[in-house]
Formats: sequence, structure tokens, C-alpha cells
Amino acid sequence: MTVIDLVAQADGADPLETEPLYHAIDPDLLDSLPDADGFSRLEFSYQGYTVSVTDGTDGVEISLAETGVSVDGSSGDLIDTEFST
Repeated sequence: MTVIDLVAQADGADPLETEPLYHAIDPDLLDSLPDADGFSRLEFSYQGYTVSVTDGTDGVEISLAETGVSVDGSSGDLIDTEFST
């Protein structure tokens, strides 16, 4: 839910209006990362953002960066917007 909430917050949208996360990645995989041996980083695309999941000192950290590609596939300017939990 953290990824969905961050994307919705970045877009100023309701989390219920975002694309289902399972269209981009298996949510069970994300939930299993804190317990995975050797996990350090995972990146995937979701709703025009590059989502980075990293192993931080206090647990898993999630950040977003806009990809500059809209949902319709057209390119735009890259914006250095990041959110973390």
C-alpha cells in the first residue's frame, strides 16, 4: 500500500483511482523483501514513476522519481521529484 499511497500523493489523486499495482509487479514479492536474504535494491516502473525499493538501516525504504514518460507513452521532461517512507 505504501507504493500506491506515494504515487497517489505525488499525483494528487485518490489511491483508489490508481492502476492496480499487480499490473507492474507482484505485490507479494514487495511484501517479502524485508525478509529476503541478500536483498539490497529493486526498481520498477509504475504509473509514470520509477519506484526504488532499497534495504535501509531502519527497514525497507521506497522512493519515487518521475520517468518523464506519460501513461500514453509520450515523453516529457524529467522532474527530480522523490518521496520516501
